[in-house]
Amino acid sequence: MSFEVRNLVKSYGEKTVVNGLSFKMDGPGVYALLGTNGAGKTTSIRMILGMLKKDSGEVLWDGQEMQPEKMNIGYLAEERGLYPKYTLLDQLLYFAKLKGVGKSKAMEKIKYWSGRLQLDEYIFPPKTAKGKPAKSMRAEQLSKGNQQKVQLMAALLSDPEFVVLDEPMSGLDPVNTDLFKEVIRDEISKDKYVIMSSHQMPTIEEFCSDITIMNRGNVVLQGNLNEIKKSYGRVNLFVKCEQPIDEYIEKAGLTVIEETPAETQLRVTGEEQAMAFLNTLIANKITVIRFDLREPSLHEIFVEKVGAGNEE
Repeated sequence: MSFEVRNLVKSYGEKTVVNGLSFKMDGPGVYALLGTNGAGKTTSIRMILGMLKKDSGEVLWDGQEMQPEKMNIGYLAEERGLYPKYTLLDQLLYFAKLKGVGKSKAMEKIKYWSGRLQLDEYIFPPKTAKGKPAKSMRAEQLSKGNQQKVQLMAALLSDPEFVVLDEPMSGLDPVNTDLFKEVIRDEISKDKYVIMSSHQMPTIEEFCSDITIMNRGNVVLQGNLNEIKKSYGRVNLFVKCEQPIDEYIEKAGLTVIEETPAETQLRVTGEEQAMAFLNTLIANKITVIRFDLREPSLHEIFVEKVGAGNEE
């Protein structure tokens, strides 16, 4: 199986919001679609899923025009959309029915995911003081983070083969972020096709091997993340010393990117300049606690490609 997007275009009047997007997944894995707000990511996802009509281009599944309505797809949208006045259990059963999952199987899945995502107290609350079954809570009674967990559950109830996660960890606390990551790792291990969009660059680096960065509807960078980072070279130097090193940084002509109590981040031209700086520190009897030369982070590459001031 393969998944491919070919020259996807969408315009509103004279404004082109997606301009010739193309990418391909030759097998299961996670593909990242990145960009600032207004870059065209969500519009692209909606066209891929058939929720929005494309002006031109193709979306192919195993070489044929993709028919989302006939596929088992799980979609966690950026705009969360639970019905606030309905109970969680009723909604989950309804969402499962829409995916063709029978009630008994749906209940089995809901119980599994309720435990996995730590939602039992909301979906299957303990009996009342009189021993009667308590009703499942309504969506409006949950925090935003717990509502997000319910929506992730809804996206995965049918055990989809194709999963789209649009800002899956936005607004989550660290504990629930780790929980979401565990779930995503499990889905990846089942050889699923996953499209992920996120502003959290460390998360993308953790999960995605291939990326597309969009800016104002256009693709500005695309390819294998490791190869992209390798092309920049090892130019980020992280240093921590017991003594002040400002004068040595200045004499070496290095650029300070960031300075914190934990370390100083410097920009170097490469390994040769970094080693020359290390030799200078050692020669001057500076105690070096940390000396780490790395490729640029995805965050730095992203900012370089789209610019810090382009967010709409």
